[in-house]
Amino acid sequence: MGSEHGPADGTAAPSPHRSDTTLRVNGKPHTLTVDHRRVLLDVLREDLGLTGAKKGCDHGQCGACTVLVDGRRVNSCLLFAVALDGCDVTTVEGLSGDGDEPHPLQRAFLEHDAFQCGYCTPGQLCSAVGAIAEAEAGHPSHVTGSRAPAGPVPLSREEIRERLSGNLCRCGAYPRIVDAVEDVTR
Repeated sequence: MGSEHGPADGTAAPSPHRSDTTLRVNGKPHTLTVDHRRVLLDVLREDLGLTGAKKGCDHGQCGACTVLVDGRRVNSCLLFAVALDGCDVTTVEGLSGDGDEPHPLQRAFLEHDAFQCGYCTPGQLCSAVGAIAEAEAGHPSHVTGSRAPAGPVPLSREEIRERLSGNLCRCGAYPRIVDAVEDVTR
């Protein structure tokens, strides 16, 4: 059975408002005919059944929809899916790869009880993975300022808080989230 976005299998009749788009999601290629107005979050949740990324504010302000596109963290509620043709997308479901073991950050979130309701947790995890990669690549933050090292940026508690500041947690689990990220980066 189809929807206003086309049949459930992701295919649709060609139209000037739809394009074939190929996304490599969690290591697997998916080619879909996508309405030009649809955002990545909706394609992930509605067409691919990947419901980890959440629709929080739908304005890019809360971070609940954070995923990784080509290794960089993004708010999937703000990106048109057709603009990502050929990109690699990693959702919380794909953080551990093909293995049965959880990603080290997922394990640390469990060990540090870094979540309460869990709604923001997938976005927090994807954002933390991206933030760690950015720091390892030497990208400074506001906290790093002008004293940025020539190589990787050490992730102090202040750095972690700053780098994850775009992800909101209504339950207030921030100290434990920082503990979990700090544990993984030691």
